[in-house]
Amino acid sequence: MEGAFTRDRIETLQFLTSQAAISIENARLYQETENYSHSLEAEVTKKTQALNQKVNDLETTLKKLKETQSRLIQSEKMSSLGQLVAGIAHEINNPVNFIYANVKHLENYNQRLIRLIGAYQKDAEPPASVQALLEDIDLGFLVKDSTDLLNSLRNGSNRIKQIVLSLRNFSRYDESESKRVNIHEGIESTLSILHHRFQATPDCPEISLICNYGDLPSVECQPGALNQVIMNLLNNAIDALKSHPRKEKIIRIWTESTGNDRIAIHIADNGPGISQEIRSHIFDPFFTTKPVGKGTGIGLSISYQIITKAHKGKLSCHSTVGEGAEFVIELPVKA
Repeated sequence: MEGAFTRDRIETLQFLTSQAAISIENARLYQETENYSHSLEAEVTKKTQALNQKVNDLETTLKKLKETQSRLIQSEKMSSLGQLVAGIAHEINNPVNFIYANVKHLENYNQRLIRLIGAYQKDAEPPASVQALLEDIDLGFLVKDSTDLLNSLRNGSNRIKQIVLSLRNFSRYDESESKRVNIHEGIESTLSILHHRFQATPDCPEISLICNYGDLPSVECQPGALNQVIMNLLNNAIDALKSHPRKEKIIRIWTESTGNDRIAIHIADNGPGISQEIRSHIFDPFFTTKPVGKGTGIGLSISYQIITKAHKGKLSCHSTVGEGAEFVIELPVKA
């Protein structure tokens, strides 16, 4: 084999060997690049996921902060409102009691004067001055009108007394401690305060109210907070009816024991109803379908928190579009 490895062949072999080495090195570098690329991609993906998670966490925290802020603001407003209403109710109560008590005396004096005038009328020859007065006045009208006026005064002062009592019951917003109460008294107090909203206006006929109360035990709750929820639900029902063209407008309230030491309060209207899409967001903070300036979007959210968090109960909405809506408050009898 002498002469098999000539200089040319050796050079060719060396060239091929160097090329093979370069190819191997290129392959190694390519593999390292691929590995680094995959590693970098995985790291970027990991960092991106971590960043997205932090963004989600921040959004969740921000949402919770907004909810807490809205509840604190609303709680502070309600506490201040409760103190204001209680103070006004107290100031009104004293003069109203004075008026109401003196109406009875005034009615008694009026009856005595009527009897006195009647006695003079029966006298065959009353004094000339008395006779002139009897001829000048319409005694029948005076008797009827004075009696009607006194009745109106008595009924009006009694109505004010009832409103004051309702305000004092309703204003217990700052009572954070639970106590056993008659749920129906809270509902009636709230209805008394909202009485004017049920009355007819030039733009809306009278809203009929149908109440059917079940036989409920006393319920351990925060009465002021629960009154706030009931008022929110009733105000929303009234707003829905006032915006709906239906002529016969009805709100129904009924209560029942549902077993397992739980009770339910139903508030329903025959308004436009609520779509499934809206119902899925109806308890979200700041969600509202009302025009700008007409609603804050926190009423139902706070109501939901009051019932589910503070009372360990449930607040649900059931509705068919065009047939009205029903909200159900479920509460344990004992907190």
